[in-house]
Amino acid sequence: MMLRGYLHEIGSTYNRADGTGSPAAKLLRGAPPVFEPHIPAGYLIKGSAGNGAGAFVPWVSFFDPDETDTATRGMYVVYLFAEDMKTVSLSLNQGVTELQKAFGARKAHELLRDEAAAIRAALPSDEVVDLADAIDLGGRAGLPRAYEAGNILARPYGIESLPDEEVLKTDLRRMIDLYQDALVLREELRSTTRDVITTIKQEPASGEADPLLHFAPKDDSEYAQRIIGRVLKKSRKHETLVRRYGDFLKAAGFDAGTNVHPRDIVARSNGEEWLIEAKVVRRGNVSHAVREAIGQLATYAFLLYPAGTQPRPMALFSEAIGDLYVRLLTHQGIASAWPSGNGWAGSHDAVEAGLAEREADLPVL
Repeated sequence: MMLRGYLHEIGSTYNRADGTGSPAAKLLRGAPPVFEPHIPAGYLIKGSAGNGAGAFVPWVSFFDPDETDTATRGMYVVYLFAEDMKTVSLSLNQGVTELQKAFGARKAHELLRDEAAAIRAALPSDEVVDLADAIDLGGRAGLPRAYEAGNILARPYGIESLPDEEVLKTDLRRMIDLYQDALVLREELRSTTRDVITTIKQEPASGEADPLLHFAPKDDSEYAQRIIGRVLKKSRKHETLVRRYGDFLKAAGFDAGTNVHPRDIVARSNGEEWLIEAKVVRRGNVSHAVREAIGQLATYAFLLYPAGTQPRPMALFSEAIGDLYVRLLTHQGIASAWPSGNGWAGSHDAVEAGLAEREADLPVL
């Protein structure tokens, strides 16, 4: 289903009185496959028409799982439908529950507005000049007012005057990019200003420390034992990327393992073994992800495989890395792949090996 058709269907058919079993409510809960092709791999997508009684403001949210997995706390991107269902706003927003528990609703809303204003002011003005500082969802007490208070930036649309599909896709991707920038700026503000950022800083879900940092081995076997024996937690975005690509490989006829510690993926077909390292591109830093992939593939191939039976290396990324980095990896003998629409695109050698799909074969959205 196209984004424009999806948003219009919700806006024109949702009725709170119909409850959470209505067709529109079911469509909201079925949001993930509609939006997955248009956001980075690993994000969580949830749609809600309320719990029990129908919501006055139904929504579809996008969560960076390393930040939050719920609309009750943290920062997230969300489509918020106004109570009269005449507009829907694509909003960079903040959860209110943690502040309401600590300060009560009125003070929590005040703190959210202050925090939103500080983050908005820290973003480059030329990147946000055409976005709205405030949203109007009807002003009803409770969650609608909390959403209004938590708004950092928004793009409102009229349900009967939605832009065309490409504009909606561009706006969504732009808001996801601003989301990542805002997460960084929020923590900079937290450390450099006093009492501006009051939302609770969560402990990182995971940390990826270099298992060889400050390690001085006597021989190669110590290196290998150190790597194999390490306990390494991956981010949820990373694990989702590995799982989704592993499913693709199995459907494509590969014997694929996604739990061959410490490697991300090992895939075998026609007598060839592929060593696949997965990297989440964070805040658009493709260069860092590519360098990490090259280093880890070289390390694992050298330490975990006999010299005479080296695997073929491939780097998997959470988004497209651009022609320059594809060519750099190819120059290093490394294939590459990334999500594209509902499928997986990749370098020429990845396509030839069946590790990615030819452009003509990618699913049409």
